[in-house]
Amino acid sequence: MIQRPLRIGTRGSPMALAQTGMVRDRIVAANPGLETELVVITTVADKVLDRPLAEIGGKGLFTKELEQALYADQIDVAVHSMKDVETWLPEGLVIACILERDDPRDAFLSPHAAGLADLPAGARVGTSSLRRGAQVLMRRPDLKIVPLRGNANTRMRKLESGECDATLLALAGLQRLGLEGMARSVLSVDEMLPAVAQGALGIEAREADAEIRALLAPIACARTTIAIAAERALLAELDGSCRTPIAALAEIEGERLRLDGLLFLADGSAHWGVSRSGAVSDAEAIGREAGADLKAQAGAIYAQRLQ
Repeated sequence: MIQRPLRIGTRGSPMALAQTGMVRDRIVAANPGLETELVVITTVADKVLDRPLAEIGGKGLFTKELEQALYADQIDVAVHSMKDVETWLPEGLVIACILERDDPRDAFLSPHAAGLADLPAGARVGTSSLRRGAQVLMRRPDLKIVPLRGNANTRMRKLESGECDATLLALAGLQRLGLEGMARSVLSVDEMLPAVAQGALGIEAREADAEIRALLAPIACARTTIAIAAERALLAELDGSCRTPIAALAEIEGERLRLDGLLFLADGSAHWGVSRSGAVSDAEAIGREAGADLKAQAGAIYAQRLQ
């Protein structure tokens, strides 16, 4: 065990601090006597809140500064929501541990309706997620998508002030903040397929830090790691980013894995789906094949709309 506090890097939002606190407690429980230090690092995504993520750089906006701190040896590990992690990691860094996944579904919040089906025509759904917006419009093209950014509390205040009629948030995030009671309903995965790796927390570390990685090994969840590998392989095959509306969920039963994926045009006017299953030992191959299938289905239409 290291003879100094483990320096844990985190963003400073209430959600990030809550998540990192959970991770720290699990690391300490698995390594009695270990001291820790939280190091709060501000990312671009925390500074720029008036523009959609797709316009300012995508997923890396949540992780870049934390990764720079790892390179500079200012922190030993960085805690991320896995859905915010780029598909390809910088050289020398690895996701050393993925914890057991929390509920991956999305929650529906509204002062006016119990679910998407209950919203009146023309109602405004606030979200900056292309994935959520595309799926809303796919089912309810009569609704209007309006940009909505900020942490969970900020978004709920904007909802209450009338900036929009409804919004969607990750159920796992609300649960970590103790705010799940704010949800009017939880959307089934048939109604709203989650983002890749939604509900999973990962810990990034330097690949060469064997001692640090050994501290994390006891809290890793093998089943979640396998499921996330399949989903991220699908994403990688599609060159996915925050500019791309993609959804996927892998579920494991026994030694079998099933992966469902969806690819959309952002306006919801077209979508393509795939469902594949196989042995858990083939998780990444299943993901790659599913991604290739979606890419083939979408063909030139999708490629042209991304340009």
